[in-house]
Amino acid sequence: MNIGEISYTNIIPLYYYLDRERLMDQGVTITHAVPSKINRLMENQLVDIGGISSFSFGKNADHYSLVPDLSVSSYGRVNSIFLFSKHKIEDLSGKKIALTSSSETSVALLKIVLDRFYSVEVSYQVETPHFKKMLENYDACLLIGDDAISAYRKRGSYHVYDLGEIWYQQTGLPMIFAVMAYRNEMETEKGSLLSYVGKSMIESKERCQREKFIPVIERVLAKHGGTFQFWESYFNGLNYQFSGEHEKGLNLYFQLAVECGLLKTMPSILKYSYK
Repeated sequence: MNIGEISYTNIIPLYYYLDRERLMDQGVTITHAVPSKINRLMENQLVDIGGISSFSFGKNADHYSLVPDLSVSSYGRVNSIFLFSKHKIEDLSGKKIALTSSSETSVALLKIVLDRFYSVEVSYQVETPHFKKMLENYDACLLIGDDAISAYRKRGSYHVYDLGEIWYQQTGLPMIFAVMAYRNEMETEKGSLLSYVGKSMIESKERCQREKFIPVIERVLAKHGGTFQFWESYFNGLNYQFSGEHEKGLNLYFQLAVECGLLKTMPSILKYSYK
């Protein structure tokens, strides 16, 4: 079994306390990559279970199921998915926007936000995430994860919009950016291992929450810098559950993606039932 691990700080709590030595002894490998790459690897059957973009799950819902009770979501500000713009968001009609190549969920979310909530028409181009270069050539840029956090620190006079905040203001529902999903054949091919991995991820999340994310924050501080207060606020502002409200939010996101022509059909959400 190959586990896909998104290489961004926001998803660390779901993996932090995995017994990696035990997993290795059972023949498990772990692949680290940005969300868009994990998405592709799973679509190509090179990753069996992992944190993937909600949009990728929507595209492949006939072949994937969700590990229950796990997501990377926000009720309001997510603080790591930003649109940086030279203009106010309502004045972006006719402008050019650079989209990060690292994301699928947030790219689709931005298109939904601009089309459905602001009724502005823009042109898009996918680019390698680089804050300065993007804004040299475009009117606005979308960055996610650690790239967005870094850019926010040097944002200067640009207008900055948190897509999680806009979504919640417009819908009253959480925005689900990533889910923990697996390929359906794993239930029959690796059922006991799948169950162990899923339960381990839930236990990791719950332990990190009990510890108020302090060990996670200390690790992130050593790697990325910043202040303890920033990362404490960041992790406590995220939501790692998947409840009925999350399912409503995800279904609305899928519905709007279908209406905007980003998804062909409305996906159904299936979740693993532990025996």
